[in-house]
Amino acid sequence: MWYRRLVSRLADIGRHRAVTITAVDGERGFRRRLMEMGLIPGTRVTITNVAPLGDPLEIEVRRGRLSIRRLEAAHIRIKR
Repeated sequence: MWYRRLVSRLADIGRHRAVTITAVDGERGFRRRLMEMGLIPGTRVTITNVAPLGDPLEIEVRRGRLSIRRLEAAHIRIKR
């Protein structure tokens, strides 16, 4: 379907959907920080919860949970 091709960033998916990270964009220090938290290409992640105003997002990565801002999640490219 056409709408699935438009959703390619972690910030754009809904809750409880498992996706795979394909790339992390942004400055070198920013990418390093996210990758040190386990957000590396090939990793499966799931958005488990969203704050009432939509920011931050709680994500599950390798049996751990992280909270990241929606702006940071927009730098993470994904595939379903």
